[in-house]
Amino acid sequence: MPHDVNYKKDESYHLIGAAFEVYNDCGFGLAEEFYQECLEIELELQKIPFRAKQELTSFYKGRELKKRYIPDLFVFNGIIAELKAVSQLLPEHEAQLINYMRITKSPLGYLINFGKAGGLDFKRIILSEYLPKGISA
Repeated sequence: MPHDVNYKKDESYHLIGAAFEVYNDCGFGLAEEFYQECLEIELELQKIPFRAKQELTSFYKGRELKKRYIPDLFVFNGIIAELKAVSQLLPEHEAQLINYMRITKSPLGYLINFGKAGGLDFKRIILSEYLPKGISA
């Protein structure tokens, strides 16, 4: 995926900083739901705007589907964060995030993994087709 390293740089820095704070305080290997709740608290403490577990409506040929997708977090009104607590991030985790990004037409997303020993693991993904005009990837 192409990357524009400066796109939402400050927001990204604050989001990942909050995730590191949770990881440093809690360590690795706990349940994903535990990290979700801790990160929500940390985002509140740092006054970072977010919405948690917001359902996404999907459509097929103009008809609303019953299936709903629910990303873990929308941060700064435009960054999708998908949390994991696994030993390593896999291609299906990236595919899940990309699907959420496409449904919402969000150009920036993060996979944040709290399950890896030795440090927080994260991956930044940019979908250039959804970048605002004037921003290149």
